Amino acid sequence: MTERAKRILVFSHRAEVRDSIINAVGRRPAVDLGKVTYVEAEGVAEVLTEMDSGEIDLAILDGEAQPTGGIGLTRQLKNELADCPPIVVAVRRKDDRWLATWSQADAVLVHPLDPLTAAETVADVLRNQRVPAVNG
Repeated sequence: MTERAKRILVFSHRAEVRDSIINAVGRRPAVDLGKVTYVEAEGVAEVLTEMDSGEIDLAILDGEAQPTGGIGLTRQLKNELADCPPIVVAVRRKDDRWLATWSQADAVLVHPLDPLTAAETVADVLRNQRVPAVNG
């Protein structure tokens, strides 16, 4: 049986930011992970709907999104979703990395995005996803 492609949610109110994230990470962030598919969201309601669906394997949220930024949204999701998928926050300045850490993000990307770093970061987070506990 073939495993389904990993689904990555990309959130920003700006289409060009979503495109830059998708282009940096690529369709295949690592050979061992296979291809990924992207779900784009430009508003918080879309993010909440997708995250609640249980179909998202990883989310990349724009820390600079307006009116609600990805940093605060990450903290909300991490505290409110019982089975929250890993979240990567993209920030504009290296100095904002601490905010992403405060948000409980699993990883941080800094603009301008380097394709090698972005793909490697996303691949590492996907590899380190929680494995559901097996009751025995």
